[in-house]
Amino acid sequence: MKRGIITILFAIVAMVLQAQIKVEVSEAIELMSILARTAGNGEYNMDMAGQYTRDTETWFSPYKQHAAVACFQEHKDNHSISYDAVASMAIHLGVDGGKVKFLGETSDLDKRWTNVNIDDFIDKLNKFYKDTRFHEFFEQHRSFYNEGIKSYETEVMSNFHQDWYARFYGTESTERFHVIIGFTNGGQNYGSSLHVSGQPREVFAICGYALNPTTGSPFWDAATLIHEFNHSFVNPLLDVAQNAALVEKVGQKLFMLSQPEMERQAYNDWRIVVNESIVRAAVFIYIKDYNLVNRGTGDFLFQEVWRKGFRWTPELVACLRNYTANREQYKTLADYYPEIARQLSKYIKDETTRLQNVLK
Repeated sequence: MKRGIITILFAIVAMVLQAQIKVEVSEAIELMSILARTAGNGEYNMDMAGQYTRDTETWFSPYKQHAAVACFQEHKDNHSISYDAVASMAIHLGVDGGKVKFLGETSDLDKRWTNVNIDDFIDKLNKFYKDTRFHEFFEQHRSFYNEGIKSYETEVMSNFHQDWYARFYGTESTERFHVIIGFTNGGQNYGSSLHVSGQPREVFAICGYALNPTTGSPFWDAATLIHEFNHSFVNPLLDVAQNAALVEKVGQKLFMLSQPEMERQAYNDWRIVVNESIVRAAVFIYIKDYNLVNRGTGDFLFQEVWRKGFRWTPELVACLRNYTANREQYKTLADYYPEIARQLSKYIKDETTRLQNVLK
């Protein structure tokens, strides 16, 4: 009887946690994504949304010479404003009363925006918003957005276990989570965050929208959501100076080992590589915990290890399995971070030895 009551309580807690995440569409994210698309950014021109893509092209192609587009192209060329840098700006924008406003602090933006005149950019963005009648376009597609959101809730959110994160990492997140469908993003997905003074940090998983060419239905990758929410637990660990000192050298070596693959994914810094490595290994632990191993995981692992360049993923997964098997010793992943650093260092040492043996 007591065990049954406890089980019910856990189920209620899980439902409450689940309810905290709302799947949404963001006018600001669509605005920035369409601006990047109009400016010619390849990653925002994947054109995988069927009629929505065609509608976007018809509506916005006359504005390719707009001042905001020219401004964006200049920043893209001079400051590499692309991929998640676009998303970083987007989540810092709010649309209120027909006007686009900047939220939070400019220091919280992706570092690629550092040398950009933000006030000038927002002024031009507002003109683009007004001249293109963007809000009218957005509202005309409201039913399309709602259908996409409903599909995501059915296919992904119904099987998403938010409570796993606190159990695995040993800490509760104080952040607010948001799932945003990026209907212009195609196969690209981004994780970003916003901090407004006096409020909890807000973490965004921006999930791309792509139609399956065979069925015509949205193709959702649940691993993307699992992946992005791991970042809100993993990234802060590297912000601790002691942890950064442990992994800086090995992180630099890992980056050098797979630099071409990393740069193709816009991972151009050792810190990003370290965080992405731990997140990817954690995703596999999640998959194992919920018995998702036989649902395309083999191909997923192959993609992670070879196509994306994270060749040390199997060793890091084994390392995290050791963590889960010894939770009495390691209450949190923060406690275990030195072991992660040791495992990555061992991988570098073993690879170096293997290559040197070839040359003997």
